[in-house]
Amino acid sequence: MSQLAEAPRAEVSPRRLDAPAFTRLYERTYQGLWAYLHRLAGEASVADDLAQEAYVRLFERPPGDARPLEPYLYRVATNLFYDHWRRRDLRRRLAPRRPPPRRDEPEQRHDLEAMFTTLRPRDRALLWLAHVEGHDHREIAAILGLRPLSVRVMLSRARRRLARLLEDHR
Repeated sequence: MSQLAEAPRAEVSPRRLDAPAFTRLYERTYQGLWAYLHRLAGEASVADDLAQEAYVRLFERPPGDARPLEPYLYRVATNLFYDHWRRRDLRRRLAPRRPPPRRDEPEQRHDLEAMFTTLRPRDRALLWLAHVEGHDHREIAAILGLRPLSVRVMLSRARRRLARLLEDHR
């Protein structure tokens, strides 16, 4: 079950975010948001920076309507990642980042992680939100600012692209 479905909504006002409510939201969402950003960016320092900026933006400018805050936070973080990605030089974008494998990490897992980083940012976001965080199409649509039907189609295509990478690797 996803964190979006489990998290209580009444404790945080979407129009005005006081410090205690913000702290509760932060404590409830930070680990998941950081893991999501780390998987998208492939670098812990980038995930740190993007997560920090997402929370700052949420605190300074919460949504003016009654939208739930967690999907809004993920959308802000995703947009920050896309901005970060666009600023990177084309060569760095296309080169797979492959750190040396750890002794306790199987080579197959390392290969999958390296292939994951070669996917387009939106594909990574879709796959991570669906398969790691367990969000449904409606929740992913809210996070990424898409329609649920579009999420279904785009997720299917992202799975096919990852499967092709895995097949080519064999």
